[in-house]
Amino acid sequence: MAGRIEDYALIGDMQTAALVCRDGTVDWLCLPRFDSHAIFAGLLGTEEHGFWRLGPAHADDAEPPAATRRYYRGDSLILESEWDTRRGTVRVTDFMPPRDGAPQLIRIVEGVSGRVPMRSALRMRFSYGRVVPWVHRHEGRTVAVAGPDSVWFDTTAETYGEDLTTYSDFTVAPGERVAFTISWEPSHKQPPALPEPEQSLEATEDFWREWVEHCTYHGPYREAVIRSLITLKALTYAPTGGIVAAPTTSLPEDIGGVRNWDYRYTWLRDAAITLSSLLRTGYREEARAWREWLLRAVAGDPENLQIMYGIAGERELGEAELDWLPGYEASAPVRVGNGAAHQLQLDVYGEVTEALHLAHMTGLARNDYASLLQLKLIRYLEKHWQEPDEGIWEVRGPRRHFVHSKVMAWVAVDRTIKLIESGDADGPLEEWKQLRDDIHRDVCEKGYDKERNTFTQSYGSKELDAALLLIPQVGFLPPDDKRVIGTVEAIQRELSTSDGFILRYPTEGMDEGVDGLPGDEGAFLACSFWMADDLAMIGRVDEARKLFEKLLALRNDLGLLAEEWDPRLKRQVGNFPQAFSHVPLIDTALRLTASGAYGG
Repeated sequence: MAGRIEDYALIGDMQTAALVCRDGTVDWLCLPRFDSHAIFAGLLGTEEHGFWRLGPAHADDAEPPAATRRYYRGDSLILESEWDTRRGTVRVTDFMPPRDGAPQLIRIVEGVSGRVPMRSALRMRFSYGRVVPWVHRHEGRTVAVAGPDSVWFDTTAETYGEDLTTYSDFTVAPGERVAFTISWEPSHKQPPALPEPEQSLEATEDFWREWVEHCTYHGPYREAVIRSLITLKALTYAPTGGIVAAPTTSLPEDIGGVRNWDYRYTWLRDAAITLSSLLRTGYREEARAWREWLLRAVAGDPENLQIMYGIAGERELGEAELDWLPGYEASAPVRVGNGAAHQLQLDVYGEVTEALHLAHMTGLARNDYASLLQLKLIRYLEKHWQEPDEGIWEVRGPRRHFVHSKVMAWVAVDRTIKLIESGDADGPLEEWKQLRDDIHRDVCEKGYDKERNTFTQSYGSKELDAALLLIPQVGFLPPDDKRVIGTVEAIQRELSTSDGFILRYPTEGMDEGVDGLPGDEGAFLACSFWMADDLAMIGRVDEARKLFEKLLALRNDLGLLAEEWDPRLKRQVGNFPQAFSHVPLIDTALRLTASGAYGG
């Protein structure tokens, strides 16, 4: 049975990622890319769907013991798990070296004290747990083959096969080290080179140490910011610069429910705000790579901007259900692909334009096509900003005139006007100034409830939406505007959970209401960070700091966050780890640091 979502650690090589549970089980790994088929899919099913457990030996009828402690080695993505047993103490080091050849997952067992019996149990199942590969020996190595894929298993320990699983039983004494490696290669190619675990470990540690040295943030929340930046780097697909929203699919927003989506793609919204955080903390190369990815992805058809693309810019992300997988804690269906790819979400035009504007303002090398793209996006918005859309939350109900979407259309026009005024682009300045005023007036007249002194989710509705918290952050209205303060207070009053976190919008009691789906969801962590930002902006800085530190306390022991927090079950829910949670963590830390609103 899979662990709780927060029981998992992330390791990765910036092309794919694995999740490792507290008991030493790898329950999720897709090879060779984030969006490839999983060879370990136990996270969404059972052990029959693939896993790799490495830890102290235990009785067959007993639960495998959880590590006594675990931590990342310094500021890296190298996981170290330690077990204190009655026989002694043992350490397992898990990592994926930044790729230079075949993708590898390396696990090194080290004896610390005593003599500890250990077991490795490797059950590979290709195609998300559906296909049992042909496992055999080839020139002294173990290889699993099915269709186009082959996975090579290398270790100095003795191995044997039983129940379609590869086992190794061994004992480690103090100072002894035993390494295990799996490497992926297309099945029609020659075997991958023999791994060099110790050299790879040293190179991986050097890579992360050097990368972290570029961080320009040195405030009181540095530990949380660094861990979030490392997580965002791990979610970046290095060959193209695309950034996945999360490395997983179908971890539920509602345990046992149907709100299960595939997040292994590049949402323009998530990637744009990620670019903002990277630029503000010193990571210009990642920002440049993302901008180049964007320009390639939308090339040829910028007016028909998709809300998401594949990590190499693919446009077709057809959604399907894997009916052989029961889902995480029986949360079905398990989905791959994402049918929301072709939704109309007008806010994306604003987020992309804001990201390009920030890149320009921070001195990222000029790209003339980026400026041309901005102009084309505004030409599209001129014709379409008055249309209803699915909005930031990708509702599967009917389209509406979402206030946040209109606000972000205003942002797109405003930032493009600034680009023209800087002299770096040509466009109809006066015409677009009038467009900016028209959108602003429309929102204030149709999206604002005068009686309640709050903006609403959509024109004519009474519902609230946490995305309205972005109104002062994007400069649509100043923080001291009474309508902003009223909206912040209304959201805090009507969308807060019992423990003070923020829901995206009301779902409880709704029968497939605004989002077209049954069931509820947890508090959306990004929205809760936005609330902390707004509280600081309207002068309630102590309250902002307290909320931020409560949010930090929701991270697991390794500093990782999923998409949401379930206030009833007191646990993380949704895909994990989630870029859209770690980015606002960084932004709020920067804001509170700048304001001096922190303890100590």
